[in-house]
Order: sequence, then C-alpha cells, then structure tokens
Amino acid sequence: MRSWAAWSPGIEDRDAWRAWCEEPKELAREGRPAANFLPPLLRRRCSGLARIMLSAAFDCCEPEVRAQVATVFASRHGNINESIELLERLARGQALSPTRFSHSVHNAQAGLYSIAADNRQASSSIAAQEDTFGSGWIEALTLLARDPRRPVLLVVGDVPLAATFAALVDEPETSYALALLLEADAPGVGVRIALEHGAPQARRPRWPDALEFLRWFLSDAPRLSLACGRRRWVWERTA
Repeated sequence: MRSWAAWSPGIEDRDAWRAWCEEPKELAREGRPAANFLPPLLRRRCSGLARIMLSAAFDCCEPEVRAQVATVFASRHGNINESIELLERLARGQALSPTRFSHSVHNAQAGLYSIAADNRQASSSIAAQEDTFGSGWIEALTLLARDPRRPVLLVVGDVPLAATFAALVDEPETSYALALLLEADAPGVGVRIALEHGAPQARRPRWPDALEFLRWFLSDAPRLSLACGRRRWVWERTA
C-alpha cells in the first residue's frame, strides 16, 4: 500500500488519525469538509458524502497521480438519503431537482472524481451491505491485477442513513471516508487479504470496517479479522 488518507468530522489529517487510532473515541455523526480544492460550481453540486469521499481521495494522491489511477468507490448506502428525499417530494407532489436526481445514483462519487481530477481511467462503484469494505478491496485488487503498472485508488465512505431506513441496519452512525492507494510491489509493508468461512458470528461493530482496518494497519498487530455472518474478512501483513 502506497498511501492512505481519511476524513471524519474533527479528525481531518494523518496526525489526528494516528492519535485516534491509538485512543479511539466516538466519531461525530454529522459534518462535511470544506473541499476547497473543488471548483465552486462543482463543490455546490456535491452531497455531503461526495465531499467527504473526494476529500479523502485527493488527500491520498499526489496531484500528478490523481488523473492516472484506476478507482474503486465503495459505499454501503451511497446517496440513498438523496433518493429518499426525492421520493418523499414525489409523494407530496412537489417538483424534483434535476441536479439532486443526477447525483442520487450510486456512482455519483466516481463520476465527480473523474471530473475533478480529469481522470479517465477504469472505475468501479461497489455496494455489498456489510461486506462493502472487503468487496471494495477485492475489486481494487482485480483492477490492479489487470494492469499492475497502474495504481488503484480505493475510497470507502458512508454517512448515517436517513431516519426512514435507519432502524433497518445495525452499524456505527458516523460520517467518514478512508482512501487507500494500492500499488503492485510498493515499498514498505504489504497487505494480503483472504476470505474465510465458519460458524455464524454476531457482531456489533463500534467503528466502520474501513476504520477498523486503519487502526490495525497503523498498529503492530500481524492480523485483522472482521466477521460478517459466516464470512470472515482477514488481512495479514506481508514482508
């Protein structure tokens, strides 16, 4: 792994994240970055989730790399809150915003990144319920295997669900994003991922899986295992 960056309200740079990983505390539920690196017109069109994910993505990559990477944007819920708002307005017979409609699709963040970074490389958008982080990793490794010379930017993020659906999921309610720049044969510590199967395991995560991964990556622990029902996503360090 070549680089990483993360964003959550009040924890906005690497030093702050290293401190949080050593002594984690409750993460803020609401908040969005200023995202001043985006042109004003594009910034005004971004949802809170888009600002968060693009902030992590731009902070993770050097300027000369942003247009060259393949990308994977992974989010369990994506812009569903915008879709809920549109459906509620439709039910009330109110006019719909074309801009909000165009940015309610799940690949909105990927499209906005491609515009902001002038990136025309391969891109995927992933949603896989509680397996979203692990599935995003697999998709990123697939792109890396297809073209080992091109780094892959994996960006994972979510914001809390609107009240309409919030009771249907059991997950940490926070606004966050983690960006990882993956590169074949990158110097330093490597990471290997595996998927194991076993007896069903109940799990009430305190932090999003992506941030559990960051805590592990910045620690000395050799192995991370995250249970999802019968599945266990496992990451191990390689020399």
